[in-house]
Order: sequence, then structure tokens, then C-alpha cells
Amino acid sequence: MIRLLKKLHRHFYFASVFLVFCLFFPLLWFYAKNPEKNYNKIGILRKWMSLLGSYFVGIFYSVKLEEEIDWTKPFILCANHTSILDITALTYISPVPFSFIGKAELLKNPVTRIFFKTIDIPVDRKSRMSSFRSFKKANDRLQEGKSLAIFPEGKIDDVYPPTLHEFKSGAFRMAIDNNIPIIPIVIENAWKILWDDGRRLGSHPGIVHIQVLAPINTEQYSEQNAEKLEDYVYNKMLSHWILQNKS
Repeated sequence: MIRLLKKLHRHFYFASVFLVFCLFFPLLWFYAKNPEKNYNKIGILRKWMSLLGSYFVGIFYSVKLEEEIDWTKPFILCANHTSILDITALTYISPVPFSFIGKAELLKNPVTRIFFKTIDIPVDRKSRMSSFRSFKKANDRLQEGKSLAIFPEGKIDDVYPPTLHEFKSGAFRMAIDNNIPIIPIVIENAWKILWDDGRRLGSHPGIVHIQVLAPINTEQYSEQNAEKLEDYVYNKMLSHWILQNKS
């Protein structure tokens, strides 16, 4: 019975997300005609669309800050990835819009497509040219004073229960090249509420707890020791992950 209820809840969640998307789509489509001018408006719409889709089925978010953050400055938000709820979790954290860097497959999703055609940055890792263009676009965003969000693990792993897997280096090299601080973010328990896309275990109402660690300045790092920055961020996030998910 519990398994059935979790399966039903997952369907309610996706129906809620799609309903909210349909309600806001005319306004979103209008703003999408000029994404450069309406960047902030599209970002704010995305935030409230994703949050309302969660709220309607009893999924809420709670954030703790290790220290206060000046969100007027650009950052690279670096978060672990265990659930499709992670996207909503990141929009909840930041009071200002930002661009996601994500896999090109999201262009095929009817909900995420419009965002990856406008304010977000799709990456096809199988194509070196696509990766180069995405890297350049991401750098342009940072130079414009906009923040980026990335899941450095690159995917949601198939292993359950999940852990923190090794990072890809792109975000850290961008941060160093542009002298942009990295904000490590640990989304502690989204996987317990809705693991991956919920297809296997379903979902249930609950509160997603998020820990935002102190920003890490990158000015003391260079291309030669970028791996040290990557390891430092990884170990800091891993320590918190283990602490919050120990059995």
C-alpha cells in the first residue's frame, strides 16, 4: 500500500509541475521572445513555477547558510545531485536568477526546453564543439555578472542509497579563469523524498533540507593547481554529506 501511495504521489507531482507550467506558459513564451532583455523575469518565473509545482503536493524546502551571502555578486553554485528536486532546491536558495549548465537532453523535455533555449546552457558532452560553445557561453554569463549553477557530478548515479561521486573539472576551471567564488551546496535529503525521477521508488511529501556552505574564493588558484580547488570543494561537501546521511 505504501509503495502504491508513493507511486501515486509521483504522478501527482508531475501533474502539478505540468499544470503550473501550462498556467504560466503564455507569459513565459512572451518573455522568451527576448531572453536577453527578460533574463531576470524568466528566471523569477522559473523559480515560482518550480516551487509551486512542489508546494501543491506537499514538498517544501528549508535552507541553512554557513554565512551570509551577498547575492548581488556572481557565483558558481556547485551542488550534489540525487533528485530532480535539486533544480527546484537551487532556485529556492538564490534570491536572484541564474543560469543552469545541464545536459543537452533537457532540450527534449517539454518543461525544461524553453529555459535551456533562453537563459540556461545545454552541454552535449559527446561533442567537443558543443562543449566549447557551452563553455564560452558560460564564461560570457559570468563576465556579465550573472551566476551559474552546476551539478559537478554530471548526473544522478544509479546507486541507491546515493553518495557523492567524483566531480568533473569544468566548473572549477571556469571559476579560476574568471576569479569567481564557488558556493558549495549540499542538498541533504531530496533523495529520500524523490530519488532520481521517482520512477523506481515513487515520492512522498516532506521538507528538502539544504546546507549552503561558505563561498570559496578562487584567486589563490590557477590552471596549474585547479585540481586542488576541486578536491577542496569535494571534500568539504563530502564531509557534510556523510554527517547528515550517516546510518
